[in-house]
Amino acid sequence: MVGVDILIVEDNKELQQLLTDFLRAEGYTVSTAESGEKALSLYEKYGARLVLLDINLPGMDGFSVCEKIRKNGNTPIIMLTARVSKEDKLNGLILGADDYIEKPYDIDILLAKIKGIFKRRFAEDKLTDGDITLDLASGKVSKNGKVLDMTAKEFELLKLLIENKGQTLTKDRLFNAVWGMDSESEQQTLTVHIKWLREKTENDPKNPVHIITVWGKGYRWEG
Repeated sequence: MVGVDILIVEDNKELQQLLTDFLRAEGYTVSTAESGEKALSLYEKYGARLVLLDINLPGMDGFSVCEKIRKNGNTPIIMLTARVSKEDKLNGLILGADDYIEKPYDIDILLAKIKGIFKRRFAEDKLTDGDITLDLASGKVSKNGKVLDMTAKEFELLKLLIENKGQTLTKDRLFNAVWGMDSESEQQTLTVHIKWLREKTENDPKNPVHIITVWGKGYRWEG
């Protein structure tokens, strides 16, 4: 189950927010954690396509987080750290990190590395359910082979729903994943986007069979 594109594990709140803003501006969905324990909890519940991982964390350090994530899957991991010794670099790579970037780093170089990983790992990814297909590389959605006119936020919302098919996703989770916890938008924005998605993906938007409202909770995608 993949809920977001990138999980940022960083206890420096200023740097965490800076990274989050840059990545969301590039179109990625992002979640954040300030500790290793919270990072693993988020990863186990929601998953991620890429993890940006600091080593020096309160409690469980980044090496331990990397080791635990790698035991359960092959999610790409980039370690971001001020620890520059050869031993630390080797340890990170041996534990399964895909890259090791020293702080302070150039944000443009980091973005290029992230884009490279996504291109290599997910360029051919397509998410299909029934007559709906999402091209994860291009961000395009088609219905019965016809490309739909869809915004980036609509795409992210639809992707999250389909990836969690059959599961009720709360309004808070959907809103935070797509717009961010610190967004100045209001949750009514989610309701409006659900309406737009139904108009584009449902044969009868007033009687939806895919995007189901679970009253008092949120929404669920059904095939």
